Amino acid sequence: MRVDLHCHSTASDGTDTPAELVRNAAAAGLDVVALTDHDTTRGYGEAIAALPAGLTLVTGAELSCRIDGVSMHLLAYLFDPEEPALLAERELVRDDRVPRAQGMVARLNALGVPVTWEQVERIAAGGSVGRPHVATALVELGVVPTVSDAFTEEWLADSGRAYVPKHETDPFEAIRLVKGAGGVTVFAHPAAVKRGRTVPETAIAEMAAAGLDGIEVDHMDHDADARTRLRALADELGLLVTGSSDYHGSRKTVSLGACTTDPEVYGEITRRATGAFPVPGTGGI
Repeated sequence: MRVDLHCHSTASDGTDTPAELVRNAAAAGLDVVALTDHDTTRGYGEAIAALPAGLTLVTGAELSCRIDGVSMHLLAYLFDPEEPALLAERELVRDDRVPRAQGMVARLNALGVPVTWEQVERIAAGGSVGRPHVATALVELGVVPTVSDAFTEEWLADSGRAYVPKHETDPFEAIRLVKGAGGVTVFAHPAAVKRGRTVPETAIAEMAAAGLDGIEVDHMDHDADARTRLRALADELGLLVTGSSDYHGSRKTVSLGACTTDPEVYGEITRRATGAFPVPGTGGI
């Protein structure tokens, strides 16, 4: 069984529609794929309607959080998407994305970059707008060669010249909200140092004590040493270990299934969840 538990669609900052994502996941030989768009569940309906036979969909989201001034992402799986408290917090984060992106456009303009809000809107195509859309605009303008090259202190990285903060949830509150909605929580790419400052292991231990279920270990942004260290930490704290591609379509070079989760860990995630259940494919449309 091949399980990829972290993928994005056009509902946030991926380039595959939700329907294309599940079809491509099946074509890549996956048995289970998770749709984890940023702070939104808008892609669920389309993904479920197109789900090929033989592929199971795990519904989820990647929640924007911040602890002690450090930005982090929390993967939430199989929660009730209509649970009021978690829904309200997701909407608060999502609604702050537009003025934040507009602020980054203004800062880039002040730096002499002729990016426009209309350009970023076109790239986002109705998805939950974020830094990758602004980064794509910089690629289109020839300012940087790739999206990854935009995430530097010169441009869009945390504390970068054009960076603008957004509302981000306290991770302890996010864990509480996801648990209240019947979901399971996994700390996404906790050692991705090239993205900026990372959360210290002491804070991860505190989150584990507060109910965090797991950490994402096998990820393209973790080298071998980081994976070894994180596995040891997970064992020490009693956390589940997951792996996934963090697929964004053509916006990143990583392929579906580049990293995967052990089927036994996937089974444990489904056993812990009470807010929703994995959706088996019946052939799609």
